[in-house]
Amino acid sequence: MAPSTRDAPDETDLRAREREAQRNAVVELVKVAPVAEELAARFEAAGHRLYLVGGSVRDALLGRLGTDLDFTTAARPHQVRELLEGWAETIWDTGIEFGTLGAYRRGTTVEITTFRADSYDRVGRNPEVAFGDTVEGDLLRRDFTVNAMAVELGRREFVDLHGGLEDVARARLDTPATPQESFADDPLRMLRAARFAAQLGFEPADRVLAAMREMAGELARITPERIQAELAKLLCGRFPRRGVELLVDTGLAEHVLPEVSAMRLEIDEHHQHKDVYEHSLVVLEQAIDLERAADPDGEPDLVLRLAALLHDIGKPGTRRFEPGGGVSFHHHEVVGAKMARKRLRALRFSKEVVSQVCDLVYLHLRFHGYGEGQWTDSAVRRYVTDAGPLLPRLHKLVRADCTTRNRRKANALQRSYDDLEERIARIAAEEDLAKVRPDLDGNEIMRLLGLAPGPQVGQAWKHLKDVRLDRGPMAHEEAVAELHRWAAEQGIEVPGD
Repeated sequence: MAPSTRDAPDETDLRAREREAQRNAVVELVKVAPVAEELAARFEAAGHRLYLVGGSVRDALLGRLGTDLDFTTAARPHQVRELLEGWAETIWDTGIEFGTLGAYRRGTTVEITTFRADSYDRVGRNPEVAFGDTVEGDLLRRDFTVNAMAVELGRREFVDLHGGLEDVARARLDTPATPQESFADDPLRMLRAARFAAQLGFEPADRVLAAMREMAGELARITPERIQAELAKLLCGRFPRRGVELLVDTGLAEHVLPEVSAMRLEIDEHHQHKDVYEHSLVVLEQAIDLERAADPDGEPDLVLRLAALLHDIGKPGTRRFEPGGGVSFHHHEVVGAKMARKRLRALRFSKEVVSQVCDLVYLHLRFHGYGEGQWTDSAVRRYVTDAGPLLPRLHKLVRADCTTRNRRKANALQRSYDDLEERIARIAAEEDLAKVRPDLDGNEIMRLLGLAPGPQVGQAWKHLKDVRLDRGPMAHEEAVAELHRWAAEQGIEVPGD
């Protein structure tokens, strides 16, 4: 992880980091020089200066600049469009009311925004959009100093009026104006601080932390959709645990994921049990380790990470102190799945994400009935069928959830899951578990029972699927006999009987 302010680097070390950051910036800028310099030349020929700005400069300093570049200029949007026409392969103007035009050329995406000098009413979040005339004014209104630097491409002039370069070297998040002013203008910036901590490993400055705690309630001004977008980016960052900890420690989680804060259960001196909140953070980290091990170059798995964080949110509401000093959380997976659905819907996550996360939360505890392999093949089939396409994620979640200070017990749990996966693989090879279907399809059920399409056909189909899960594949004659037996129980007269 990048160093935090608590590491307190000495001045010699700090200056060395700044020089390294500047070298990184030059190297990264050279990589995109053909596109960036062409664009800068067009602007300069028209009498406008073009600046690489914000996250692009920060990422260049960190040696991680991609092919999405942000620029700013005094040129007004209609002038920017004229300069892009004939140069860009594609142009889009969905953000033109905010002064932003996008373009694509030779593998590089650029966004160019006219200098802004916005004002805020500090009631809502949307600013009164106003265009500015200076890069200095534009940088002052940005969220953090590490995003308030610019490089004028024509002259290679580095503009850093707020100590952003030093804050990059120190891995620190601070604001150009006071944090109170910055967060009053846009409370979403508090969530962005936690998100940048998760993505970059940067630590908020003390004054920023104080303002986040003081102003957490201002998040009520932010729409759920914007909160959801920041939360998703936070969880998909490189250090999501730190981002979650910041949300909880500053009180922001009370307005974003209050169920996570609620997992910080007090530990009674006579009823010792592991801290559910701390356990959930460990499960999150271990799930990510398994995710990366399975696909080192893959995209972050938001569904798995949400499920890992939320899998035990049902525990506070189901906690019971048992005679003899024990603690139980009966059916916390059922309660947790309902709570997760309510919260994720409130945050406007997609139906697919909500459904998948809640299914994982609901299923995560089932393995603990496996013991040392006592499940029948029928129970294994049901585990696989109920998980469906979520099975690879469920494997990761369950393994990540096997946390205990007792090393012997932890190893035994992992061995048990190894055994379960081996049985799944064996049965799948024999029966093609991924395509478990009744041995008779709907058309054949209707023909054999003389039924028209309707609910009874679906009921018969479900019954045959349950039998298939219990017994495994059946011969055709056996399946027909079972269908006739079920029909007789339902009072359905079978043609020819």
